[in-house]
Amino acid sequence: MQVDITRVDSASQAIQVIDLKKTINVIYRAKWRIMAFTLLCGALATFVLLNMAPVYRATSTLLLEANQARAIKIEEVYGFNSSQQEYYLTQFEVLKSRSIAEQVFKQLNVASHFEYQPKPGWKQQLVALLPFLPQKAPVADPDYAAFLLHKRQLDAFVRNVQITPVRRTQLVRLSFSSEDPRLAQAVADALGEAYINSQLDARLGMTQKASSWLGGRVTELRDKLEQSEFKLEQFRATHNLVDVAGVTALDQRELERLNEQLSVARARKAETEGFLNLVQRFGRDDIRRLESLPEITSHISIQNVKREVLVTERKVSELAKVYGPKHPRMISAQAELQSVQQNLTQQILRLIDGVEKEAQATAERLTALEQRFALARSRFSGLGSLESDYRRLEREVEANRLLFDNFMARQKETEVTGGFDAPIARFTDLATLPTVPEKPNKRLILLLVLIAASGVAIVMALVLDALNDTIKHLPDVEKMLNQRALGFLPRSTKKATELVRARAYFDRSQRQHIEAVSNIRTSLSLLAIDKSLQIIEVTSSYPEEGKTSVSLNLAYAYAALERVLVIDADMRKPTLGSKLGLPSYQSGLANVLSGTEKLADCIVRDEQSGVDVLAAGAVPLNPLELLAGGAFEALLNTLRADYDKIIIDTPPVQLVSDSLLLAPMSDAVLLVVKADHTRSPALKNSIAKINQAHGNLYGVVLNQMDTEKAASYYGQYGQYGYYGAEQA
Repeated sequence: MQVDITRVDSASQAIQVIDLKKTINVIYRAKWRIMAFTLLCGALATFVLLNMAPVYRATSTLLLEANQARAIKIEEVYGFNSSQQEYYLTQFEVLKSRSIAEQVFKQLNVASHFEYQPKPGWKQQLVALLPFLPQKAPVADPDYAAFLLHKRQLDAFVRNVQITPVRRTQLVRLSFSSEDPRLAQAVADALGEAYINSQLDARLGMTQKASSWLGGRVTELRDKLEQSEFKLEQFRATHNLVDVAGVTALDQRELERLNEQLSVARARKAETEGFLNLVQRFGRDDIRRLESLPEITSHISIQNVKREVLVTERKVSELAKVYGPKHPRMISAQAELQSVQQNLTQQILRLIDGVEKEAQATAERLTALEQRFALARSRFSGLGSLESDYRRLEREVEANRLLFDNFMARQKETEVTGGFDAPIARFTDLATLPTVPEKPNKRLILLLVLIAASGVAIVMALVLDALNDTIKHLPDVEKMLNQRALGFLPRSTKKATELVRARAYFDRSQRQHIEAVSNIRTSLSLLAIDKSLQIIEVTSSYPEEGKTSVSLNLAYAYAALERVLVIDADMRKPTLGSKLGLPSYQSGLANVLSGTEKLADCIVRDEQSGVDVLAAGAVPLNPLELLAGGAFEALLNTLRADYDKIIIDTPPVQLVSDSLLLAPMSDAVLLVVKADHTRSPALKNSIAKINQAHGNLYGVVLNQMDTEKAASYYGQYGQYGYYGAEQA
């Protein structure tokens, strides 16, 4: 089962596959370690829980009175309103206060209880076990030391107190936790009693202070009220005031009337001045233009005269059609028209004279109205200032009288309720003696510890597996190294010696090993169907990866069909001869290349396998120079004629460059990787070095692979192993 999770990278969008089966297999392989870690944590938790003392909790219930019984309401004197929600929140905080807890702490003498006696901490215990460690100097001041002890005891006491309001009620639960159930019961009840007593004391002291303060304030307010009343009467007598509001209203109406008259006068003056300006512009002699002015044409007398002019003009026009200009009737009509026109001119001039006189009269009237308005406004302004002073004195009297009445009423209420001590809270349930410990819940804690320990172990197993970038199985070769996986050799038992491992190919009981070597040979043969694959170099990244064992086993596999020679080119640390049981003084490759021995004298045949072996020989001081001198390449050319397969065991790539020097001389290079041992960055570096040396890297052989683990990842390996065992 696989789940695709898409992650957005800064460059592109990639798809990462989470293999759930692999994750489950990782957990399955680490099951014994996970179980061991879980059981260890469970044992430690059990040991700690068995040494933990049981803790008991006692709870009492207190009712906070919202509407307290009072003879007369005087909430204002106390400074709060009990109907508000803030009142309850305040009382909860008072219950949690350190002062209440300290009263109970002293009242019950909790400091002498065994639970609050000073105990040595882990530092003191460590110093007691290891006396050579530096010890902390004691406090020199005994009073300060006693203060610190009391503070620590009180802090521990406060931490065990719990105040819990009941939702949507006026109830609050007072709880105390202790190893002693009787102490828990006593403290739970004493907390409520201490709160009630402290509130009653505070209320009594507040009442006394309020009564004393109100008495002093009433005397002061009485004196202020009398002084303000005297000032008001004196002001009224000085200014002969009876009805200030009526006089002010009359003056206000007069000002409004004068203001209206001023507006009318100013408008009329503006009209006459505008008309006279037009007359002055046109000129008094230009009767025709003056006649067109709206002020003149709209006048009734001008309209009458103009009608007469029109009638006379019409008459002259009609006579002119009948009579000549010297006819008596025509002369009479012309004289009549001239008389009417003169009358019109006189009427216009008379109207202009009337407007000029009206303008002068309007100006004089406007001046008189402005003087009267200024005088009235001055008189009204003085009266307004007088009324303002009067109203101010009157307001001062009213305010002093209101304050005096209020404080006098509060003083009487305080005197009546001063001796009334109604409790603001009461118990609804007293604490009962607890019989069942509240904590620790050992079963639950142990269960949680086991769950948490198993979770931590699983996470650690997954993290370690994720950080393990070694090659474990054949598919990892392709995924992590991008190389061909030629095959694998199964892991041998720990008791097997080097000689037994070298001869495992001939052990019929190790059928899986034999088939694995044959598969590697088959893979190489299939890859080299159309190529010459005569010289095969076998190398690794680091020592102890099994390259020599792979070389021998591959030679054994080829020896059944072809003539095979194995050359130990690892002249720095040769191991091939010892694996085959050859003596350490056996002549070999170093002797041939240095010319001290003949080739035929250095080649040894292994009778069991039929493989010819050319050991490393005497270890030289400069093996790289021997290999790079050209003699080794000439030797290979000579051996090509005598052998079908030449397998060269070379040193590790990451340590020396011998194998890189021989890589171009070989037809194929095999990289041996020890399963679950060599990290992928080192392998990638080795592959890069072989490619840079122009070596023909054919693939990777995985050595010492755990087929049981492989079966949990990829079942075919495990099934193949069982098949081989059945055939054996």
